[in-house]
Amino acid sequence: MVACLEKTEENAEFHQIVDFLSTCLINYALTVSPTIYASYIEQFWNTATSKTVNSVKQIHAIVDGKAVVISESSVRSDLLFNDEDGIACLTNDEIFENLALMGYEQLSTKLTFQKGSFSPQWKFLIHTILHCISSKSTAWNEFSTNLASAVICLAKGQKFNFSKLIFDGMLRNLDPKRFLMYPRFLQLFLNNQLKDLPEPFNDTYETPTHSKKVFSNMARKSKKISGKVTPLFDSMLVQNQAPEGEGSAIPPEPQPTPSTSQPNVSEPQTESLQTETPPTVSHELQTEAHIEQILPSPSTYQRKQRKTQKHRRAKKVTELPQTSVPLDHGADEAVHKEGVTVWKGLSLLMLA
Repeated sequence: MVACLEKTEENAEFHQIVDFLSTCLINYALTVSPTIYASYIEQFWNTATSKTVNSVKQIHAIVDGKAVVISESSVRSDLLFNDEDGIACLTNDEIFENLALMGYEQLSTKLTFQKGSFSPQWKFLIHTILHCISSKSTAWNEFSTNLASAVICLAKGQKFNFSKLIFDGMLRNLDPKRFLMYPRFLQLFLNNQLKDLPEPFNDTYETPTHSKKVFSNMARKSKKISGKVTPLFDSMLVQNQAPEGEGSAIPPEPQPTPSTSQPNVSEPQTESLQTETPPTVSHELQTEAHIEQILPSPSTYQRKQRKTQKHRRAKKVTELPQTSVPLDHGADEAVHKEGVTVWKGLSLLMLA
């Protein structure tokens, strides 16, 4: 099955273990989900045989008329495990000791352990490995020493040989009564070995996935245990997994350090004043214009009148006339004098 590693408000008590599984070394194997074709999985298990080549055990099969070879090393490569020198199984004493640290409440000499005898987060961890990686086909509420070793090593940060766990499970499945196990992993192996593998029509197998109900199921308290919650190991908490000097705390903001190369405080003020001061030429022009307004000369008056007329013509083209603009009374007075002179001339002609 595909692991459910989604955090919601409803499963808040499982957030720590979800964070751990989302960052652990087996996360790819827990979540990889290629499109599975049932006919290819059937072909593999129907033709699979065990062979030993150069002292290395292999599984040989025929899929789509092509040879397929699976070995422990190929499992390691395809599932991105880095566990070649990992532990295969812990001693019984180590298993009992560490299960007690995890809060297992049914300690006995039996080498079969009950999943329901753990607190919720530990139960979820065991449940996920049972359904997503192990080769079990029955009795999902219990697990043996090899699964216990896998859970303990994963929780303590020890390297465990998951590749051997999976490959040995495939070898045991070669008995006369075979299950179509590991469909996710097998399809991934086939895709990596057989390039351009045809996609059979209407032959896809829907990969089973843990639903959100798995969290509510894991939260149920068994009547056989006390209900005491055993926390995860400190090394499993994501915030404690960062290397030394790379904690998750937000670093303080750097404070400015006084330096001789820093600009003087008065410099920005001087610069702003210089920016606001108009250029010298503009100041002179404004002064000259002011003097001309006080002591106008004929040439200045005519030049000013022409500029005013041009300005008015330009305004008529681009803007509507504004009644609030002050009129040029000097120009009106000149026009009035000119009209009076013409009228006087016409009157003299009439009298003559």
